[in-house]
Amino acid sequence: MAATRFLSHITIFNSKNSNLYSITILAILCTIFYLIGIWQHSLGPIPNSSSSPVSGFLSSSPCYSLHTAQLDFMPHHLPHDPTPATARVPHFPPCNISFSEYTPCEDARRSLKFDRDMLIYRQRHCPEKNELLKCRIPAPYGYKVPFRWPESREFAWFANVPHKELTVEKKAQNWVKVEGEKFRFPGGGTMFPRGADAYIDDIDKLINLKDGSIRTAIDTGCGVASWGAYLLSRNIIAMSFAPRDTHEAQVQFALERGVPALIGVLASIRLPYPSRAFDMAHCSRCLIPWDNYDGIYLIEVDRILRPGGYWILSGPPINWENHWKGWNRTADDLKAEQSRIETVAKPLCWKKIVQKGDIAIWQKPTNHIHCKITRKVFKQPRFCQTQNPDMAWYTKLEKCLTPLPQVSEIKEIAGGQLPKWPQRLNAIPPRISSGSLTGVTGNNFVENTELWKERVAYYKNIDYQLAQTGRYRNLLDMNAYLGGFAAALVDDPVWVMNAVPVEADQLNTLGVIYERGLIGTYQNWYFPFLSLPSIKFNDSLVFLDRCEAMSTYPRTYDFIHADSIFSLYKDRCDMEDILLEMDRVLRPEGSVIIRDDVDVLLKIKKIIDVMQWEGRIADHEKGPHEREKILFAVKQYWTAPPLAPKHDQ
Repeated sequence: MAATRFLSHITIFNSKNSNLYSITILAILCTIFYLIGIWQHSLGPIPNSSSSPVSGFLSSSPCYSLHTAQLDFMPHHLPHDPTPATARVPHFPPCNISFSEYTPCEDARRSLKFDRDMLIYRQRHCPEKNELLKCRIPAPYGYKVPFRWPESREFAWFANVPHKELTVEKKAQNWVKVEGEKFRFPGGGTMFPRGADAYIDDIDKLINLKDGSIRTAIDTGCGVASWGAYLLSRNIIAMSFAPRDTHEAQVQFALERGVPALIGVLASIRLPYPSRAFDMAHCSRCLIPWDNYDGIYLIEVDRILRPGGYWILSGPPINWENHWKGWNRTADDLKAEQSRIETVAKPLCWKKIVQKGDIAIWQKPTNHIHCKITRKVFKQPRFCQTQNPDMAWYTKLEKCLTPLPQVSEIKEIAGGQLPKWPQRLNAIPPRISSGSLTGVTGNNFVENTELWKERVAYYKNIDYQLAQTGRYRNLLDMNAYLGGFAAALVDDPVWVMNAVPVEADQLNTLGVIYERGLIGTYQNWYFPFLSLPSIKFNDSLVFLDRCEAMSTYPRTYDFIHADSIFSLYKDRCDMEDILLEMDRVLRPEGSVIIRDDVDVLLKIKKIIDVMQWEGRIADHEKGPHEREKILFAVKQYWTAPPLAPKHDQ
């Protein structure tokens, strides 16, 4: 037993000695190699030798190069990615104060380049693309928020429209007076010295203005639009127009008063309204030569007048027997002019129903059954054969009579009977019930009407100013479709200009809007070269693709609604150009609602942030999961700086 224990101890001792020897030898070898390594680095780089693999390895790149080497994982069979473009930060400084009343498409300097025949030079002539302003139109120093309706019908701030010319030129007619810091509009006119209300009463004695059968009217050569202003209290809404600067700022005064108006003129192209739009047309000494150019201007009035509609004329030559001396014309001259007007009206199949005092009224037939028979007697004007009667954007006037829709019997009203106002607003319009508006049914119309009631209610929940009665007066809907937005606001003290951009691949729905008893205009925010007419300037065509402005003054609207307008004009018109036009026609402290895809709204938000607008994006009325969102924005108050005082030199 003891021997066994002794042998075990010897074995353990030998094993320990063996491990110790191995560790000692390994340490000696590591020390030797370490010293050799230090010695080699102290000698510097070893010359390369192709015969020695060791020398080749040692002559490889130094250690620091291993840290800077780049591994290329890119597939070399693909083209290189383009360098990302640097994001442009938009900048829109204020324009010079000289542009405070700038109307791009009715610029007086540009108009002088065009033909004066038929007043072509006073038509729309918009700037070319390289002429578009990239600045914001300033309000004049001292600008104030306009009076609220109905007070605005009587008063406007002088600082907002600083022009006294009409107070002097039309002093005897009581158009407008200056009273301290305000203008006062007595409601007078050249042919209604007792006031517009009394003048309208005289018309009401001749045709019925009370029963709702007359709802839409047009006032040609409107002055400061007192006729339209006083019709509103009778539930008749008038579209008033006059050319730029025939009398200084007349349309601007109308808009400042809260009365619907546009800059416009009867010249060589159609008025921007559909056929059969108005129940009544009016001219009170409007200076339009109705008897000239083979009656082409009355032919245009006939196009836009509804079957059974009225044309009212007061002023020269009506009642020439009593006024010829005051008009500084001879009795024979005025008598001949009235005879020529009568001669023009007869081939249109109009019937003169009354002439009393200074007022004469004609009525358009309710259909063309008899009128077609009379073509055997009246060779001119012939019936138009090709043109769409509702096509009225840069469409040249023609000396042909617009045919009314076919009827089956003499008592039938062409185009369909319209209900009286206010039932007309929500009744299915004849253009829809007849199927003439492709793709729109009566059910679509009813659904659209209910949809916009819901949307406007949602707007008012978010925009408390829209919900505040009287806060806004002049509204613009940039893409009105069937007029649902305007219809939902009909009980508010507002009016809406319903713009229909029909050339932008849209349905021509403006006729439906007028059949509802609302008003509007054709307006294409972008217009391509190929769609423009052959209007010549110095014997050459000058039109190019461009964004286009409205025929209105700066600061026209208190509120602008834009439904999908930016998606509609994507890749056609620069977003910033449309926004700058919106800024031009929007009053300081006015509001904007823009509906569109969220990606579009995010781009818009970046632009308006540098335009002195305050805006926020809200969810769709159906909830946050809809891609369409709503941008609510307010234009901040700012004006041009005060003019520097003049010092004696």
